[in-house]
Parts: sequence; C-alpha cells; structure tokens
Amino acid sequence: MFKSILVSFDGSPGAEAALSRASELAQLCGSELVLLTVYRHHSLLEASMHVMHSEKPEKLDQIMRNHAKEVAEHGKSLAAESGIAAPRAFVKARPVARTITGFAKERGYDLIVMGSRGLGSLEGSLLGSVSHKVTSLAETPVLIV
Repeated sequence: MFKSILVSFDGSPGAEAALSRASELAQLCGSELVLLTVYRHHSLLEASMHVMHSEKPEKLDQIMRNHAKEVAEHGKSLAAESGIAAPRAFVKARPVARTITGFAKERGYDLIVMGSRGLGSLEGSLLGSVSHKVTSLAETPVLIV
C-alpha cells in the first residue's frame, strides 16, 4: 500500500503520537519510515522581537540547527524502539509546510504523517496551522494524527 512514509517530527506530543501511528503503519505495510524535522531560520527581524538575543545571529542559527538535529535523533530512537529497523531522519530549514511538501514530492514519499498540533508559533495561530497548510499544498496523501 505505502512503500515509503514521511513523518514530520518536531518533538511535540502530537508529533510523537503521529510517529507512533506511522511506525505501526510502516510495520503493517513493510514501508520505509523517514522523519523530517524542519526548523525556522533565524532572521534579524525575529531577533529584534525575540526574548533570546544574540550578538551573533549566525550563532543562533547554529543553535537552532543543533536543537533540530537532537529532535530528529530523538524521533529516530522512538521509531527504533517501536520496531522500525532502520529509521532515517533529515533536518531542513524553513518555511515549514512548503519544506515538508517539497521534500515529500522530491523524494516520492507515498504518505505524509504529522500531528494536528505541534510546536507552532503565534504566526500559526493567526495564519493557520502547519498541518492545515500541508494538507492544502501536498500532492501526496496526508494523515493527520
């Protein structure tokens, strides 16, 4: 049914629930399971409005990327604990919804699985959730958990 499943994983409880369901589905279908963690690229404008200031903005980008790598590794370990033989994980920079759908299309995934609520921002509250945007943009089936 599904040869390859892409899980959008941000470390939130919703993402963990989505990963759990995707792992079950991957085992049932014999599918490859891949995680994608997308982080927001830091900009100077955001820094001016953010609580955490950095004298070196490029350092903040590296901190965010390192955190995203840790989140992706945590997701891989959860997938492995659930019985997935060789989960893979990738880390990409924003924009989140377009990055998820573009990655899925580019690599030919059969299904995108994601939580209904993640670690969204004020922007998500005002403009709509990432999961909603992904369902609008995706050319592939999307399972929202």
